[in-house]
Amino acid sequence: MSKVALVTGGTRGIGEAISVGLKNAGYTVIANYAGNDAAALGFKDRTGIAVAKFDVSDFEQTEAAIHAIEEEYGHIDVLINNAGITRDGTMHRMTFEQWDRVIQTNLASCFNTCRAVIEGMRERQFGRIVNIGSVNGQAGQYGQVNYAAAKSGIHGFTKALALEGAGKGITVNAIAPGYIDTDMVRAVPEDVLKKIVATIPVGRLGRPEDIAEGVLFLVGDNAGFVSGSTLSLNGGQHMY
Repeated sequence: MSKVALVTGGTRGIGEAISVGLKNAGYTVIANYAGNDAAALGFKDRTGIAVAKFDVSDFEQTEAAIHAIEEEYGHIDVLINNAGITRDGTMHRMTFEQWDRVIQTNLASCFNTCRAVIEGMRERQFGRIVNIGSVNGQAGQYGQVNYAAAKSGIHGFTKALALEGAGKGITVNAIAPGYIDTDMVRAVPEDVLKKIVATIPVGRLGRPEDIAEGVLFLVGDNAGFVSGSTLSLNGGQHMY
């Protein structure tokens, strides 16, 4: 019987690559999304991967949705916390809503999802959790105090939960992507994007599939001795 994986923010960009990579590796995958029904249905038709609509920043909604998934599929073996948003602005211009929305969606969501799956993983003595952080959570970024704080928090969250899960067969790791060729990055003005690429030693943006390959390693049986680690996939841009 194949392992069941839930990928939050799993229908677009990095999340899509992770969902497809897991499916191709033999996992039964459910891809979460928040609101773009047309994109999610297009993803489902294109990939054959099941989708589940719920807001990961809402604790009760997330808990109910995950329990429904467990009832349908029996259990969740693998959780990938990938959902994330940006609401950029310098501190003197940032509103509380910009701050709070990013913290709730990017960081609090990790608590919401992990809290819903952790008891089942403990009972079965097995689990794989991978949280998607960011190079900007390691190095900081101008105009992103909210995003950098949330992603940095993910790295600390990962280490603490890894300690709790270690004795129960649960590994918890993080991946910190650098600049990846997604719609969000491509929306950056061309001159700014050229400057970004110039700071990446390998000379290119990352591919979503680069992150998916890291996920596949961390959730695999051969990575059972890897826990509490952050895998930096940034083309050498920041060595941490």
